[in-house]
Amino acid sequence: MLFREMTSSDFQQFWPTFQTIIQEQETYAFEPQMNVSQAYALWCEQPLRTFVCEQDGMLLGSYYLKANAMGPGDHVCNCGYMVTSEARGRGVAKAMCEHSQQIAVSLGFRAMQFNSVVSTNEAAVALWQKLGYQIVGTIPGAYRHRTLGYVDTFVMYKSL
Repeated sequence: MLFREMTSSDFQQFWPTFQTIIQEQETYAFEPQMNVSQAYALWCEQPLRTFVCEQDGMLLGSYYLKANAMGPGDHVCNCGYMVTSEARGRGVAKAMCEHSQQIAVSLGFRAMQFNSVVSTNEAAVALWQKLGYQIVGTIPGAYRHRTLGYVDTFVMYKSL
């Protein structure tokens, strides 16, 4: 798998995946009806860095990396990951997380925190735990799941 910084044309190609994931309302607390320019700003302009994961010219997924807080808390980063439906189950999320940790360390971050992992996203929770992240907090009913109603979210953390 190859990682490189995402371009605006990459995002246009990635947009259907992004749009589907936010409209499913199962994993991301993003406005499900946001348009492509709003999504681009959120995913590519606001973060510190945004990457694509590709193989043989096929886009498999993307992630962003940003500081989780400002000032005295800017040594902890935050990431978000999305995998295309065609690439699910192929280790893309694991590869992106491992790559993001390497980038985070190279940028001087000392830890990574996921602020809102939806508890019903069992695959993600299990993967993050396998990669050394701990659930350090549970926020009861913090996510309004499209089919399950109000479900808990986890704050997950790992020192780098």
